[in-house]
Amino acid sequence: MKRLLFAALLAAATPAFGQGMPAPEGAQVYFIGLADGDTVTAPVTVRFGLSGMGVAPAGTDAANTGHHHLLVNRPPLGEGPDGADELLYGLPADDNHRHFGGGQTEVTLDLPPGSHTLQLVLGDMNHVPHSPPVVSPVITITVQ
Repeated sequence: MKRLLFAALLAAATPAFGQGMPAPEGAQVYFIGLADGDTVTAPVTVRFGLSGMGVAPAGTDAANTGHHHLLVNRPPLGEGPDGADELLYGLPADDNHRHFGGGQTEVTLDLPPGSHTLQLVLGDMNHVPHSPPVVSPVITITVQ
């Protein structure tokens, strides 16, 4: 009986872990004023756009909301060595995964000269990408 109760509790808790909150159909994140192939000067101000959902700080349990993450100089979300895990668990916080858990909608980056890739990802209250993921296309910019 205890095993059955434990299994039932585990099954009920599993959806809270290992997948993001639902995203409405048509939700999109995008870059404002920055496009694939742009040449810019440092520092670079990156503005985040969102349609079909709202921005809320990390930890906010509200339907159809999330906060921004910026992937810098790394494979697209879901690809690369940790790709599968990124879709199931909270995104890491490092130089390649920038978190904006306060609900910020822009950042100024001091990127070195050269080519850089950027991708926006909307994360749920636990930094997990929504289901389905709300991501921008990867763009490549050149910093002079």
